[in-house]
Amino acid sequence: MKKQNLSRRNFMKAGLGIVAGSSVFAGQSFGEKYNKGVTLNPGMGHGGHQTMPHQTRKASAFKDDEMNPMKFLSAYDYGKVTQLPDGQVQREYDIVAHEKEIEVAPGVKYPAWTYNGFVPGPTIRCTEGDKLKINFLNASHMPHTIHLHGIHPAEMDGVFEIIPTGGRFTYEFTVDPFGLFLYHCHVMPVKKHIEKGLYGTFIVDPKTPRPPAKELVMVMNGFDTDFDGENEFYTVNGYANYFSDNPINIKVGELVRIYLVNMTEFDLLNSFHLHGNMFRLYRTGTDPKQYEYTDTVMLCQGERCIIEFSYKYPGMYMFHAHQSEFAELGWMGFFNVLPEVA
Repeated sequence: MKKQNLSRRNFMKAGLGIVAGSSVFAGQSFGEKYNKGVTLNPGMGHGGHQTMPHQTRKASAFKDDEMNPMKFLSAYDYGKVTQLPDGQVQREYDIVAHEKEIEVAPGVKYPAWTYNGFVPGPTIRCTEGDKLKINFLNASHMPHTIHLHGIHPAEMDGVFEIIPTGGRFTYEFTVDPFGLFLYHCHVMPVKKHIEKGLYGTFIVDPKTPRPPAKELVMVMNGFDTDFDGENEFYTVNGYANYFSDNPINIKVGELVRIYLVNMTEFDLLNSFHLHGNMFRLYRTGTDPKQYEYTDTVMLCQGERCIIEFSYKYPGMYMFHAHQSEFAELGWMGFFNVLPEVA
């Protein structure tokens, strides 16, 4: 087969496939699958109407025992917990940087740089006032660091402490304040280290817990699979259209809390739009009393927010980037809202 060199815009026009290295992604477009799909939970829709037609399938890239975008939604690393003599809680984490080929869409392989073998890296979770120890091993073929957003000493910032191949470094600091943060490699060129996959979410819970909710981590990202400096695929949690093919089940009236982080490289903005509903928007999550009420949020790279909502009516509801190009190139999903059990 002759290699093609398709830009992302040509890919959209073609609607059939894209060549990434030696891997070919070919098949029905999302719209074709959508229109020919089967009905999920027929009769569930409000007013007796059927829910949105949609075809489900298990994404081919993952085995049942492996991390995947669905598992990642609620895969929190709380670290190894010990109590120090003064009563402070210490949490210890192990993070390894190494190269790994990953699948980012059906048949599309990408040579990623990873933290702990998945893109995004593990979601670090702790409580305000905890002492953190993050043991970092660089098992890759190039220098890396971990730069965490938030408050910490200068020597823990992951900028000047460049860790060479085979090197180790331990980041230690007391966490303050609570909120939603992120981490990423800060070795130049930073855009390359981020685009290749070295980033993750950092959640600091308040000492007084937030109200109970179904909590989900969503990291918005992109993949430049033909290395031309623009993204061919956009995803949430690393795999294009995963939540279109595998809708997220929630219940009528159930409070949903999304920790939303934008780590998209090569584009100034990414966004989240929720269908059939509105959400409370807490920017950075550092103030539980201040929020906006909206259905769309735009985030620059490194921006993050907590959004909360619940659905009044059962049915299938879309969520996606409100840049149409991003949605058509993989950043789209569904919430399957199930009736409340009497």
